[in-house]
Amino acid sequence: MKRLSIMHEKRSMAAVLRGSRYLVGGCCKHATFALVSTRSMASKTQVGFIGLGNMGNPMAKNLLKHGFPIIATDVFPESCKEVQELGAQIVDNPAEVADKADRIITMLPSSPNVIDVYTGPNGILKKVKKGSLLIDSSTIDPSVSKEMAIAAEKMGAVFMDAPVSGGVGAASSGKLTFMVGGAEEEFTAAKELLTCMGANVVYCGHVGTGQAAKICNNMLLAIGMIGTSETMNLGIRLGLEPKLLAKILNMSSGRCWSSDTYNPVPGVMEGVPSGNNYQGGFGTQLMAKDLGLAQNTATNTRTPVPLGSLTHQIYRMMCARGYANKDFSSVFQFLREEEGQ
Repeated sequence: MKRLSIMHEKRSMAAVLRGSRYLVGGCCKHATFALVSTRSMASKTQVGFIGLGNMGNPMAKNLLKHGFPIIATDVFPESCKEVQELGAQIVDNPAEVADKADRIITMLPSSPNVIDVYTGPNGILKKVKKGSLLIDSSTIDPSVSKEMAIAAEKMGAVFMDAPVSGGVGAASSGKLTFMVGGAEEEFTAAKELLTCMGANVVYCGHVGTGQAAKICNNMLLAIGMIGTSETMNLGIRLGLEPKLLAKILNMSSGRCWSSDTYNPVPGVMEGVPSGNNYQGGFGTQLMAKDLGLAQNTATNTRTPVPLGSLTHQIYRMMCARGYANKDFSSVFQFLREEEGQ
């Protein structure tokens, strides 16, 4: 009996050790299992949120609506006012957030911002607690996500990339799609938070695969928006009424998200940026940034993306012509102006 007991203990310990392993770029790493398990079961304890811009603000609000106490910060103090009025605690920098919360979500504009927020002088990793779960919903280079995961692991924390799709509207309504990369055994803990902000939470694989999925999605989105804009413009030039053409496209094989949900032609749809002089939505500058990420990864993997490359050039040109802060669907207006209309 004693021998059986010892064997059982060994098997139990082996299971614990297996549970503490996770993949970063295909390599096995080790995390602090006991601390992570305690944190993942903490439920409605304080959650940190860093980055309260157009996307982060409504995401943090949805966490508050679901009963999670929020401690937050943003480089622009005025961005914190709305969530503060709803009960969030506001602090001065990411390190202070990490000092008080062991589950932290970041939503930032670019790779350099993420690097600074995590590893800078007042970054998360200066005060991060062992066993903390760090979820980055920014859209950045997959290689940066992997670097942050390694840096977090050295501090005894777990990093996951979880970029989103759906835009400001989905962020406000809590219907985002999250593409998650990281330790599979941490997915349940991450999902507890992400389902408060999204309708779809999809596990993609090891760290960086969430970013890979997001970059692929946005490249196709941009290509589709330009294709829809060109098609609508051609139809208008041929004498078709825009709403009629959109109706035909949306009951035919040419139908796509850009034609039936986010049409770029003013007056065709209500509640989209094209009906508000392309204000709000997803900025052209951000789309150009995401397309740049797609180009970099395509180059690194020797993947031919001729349409993606041309689309990137068009959006960069738009930024140089004064469209940087307009919604990316303003490519329709850009094309019309290019032909002198």
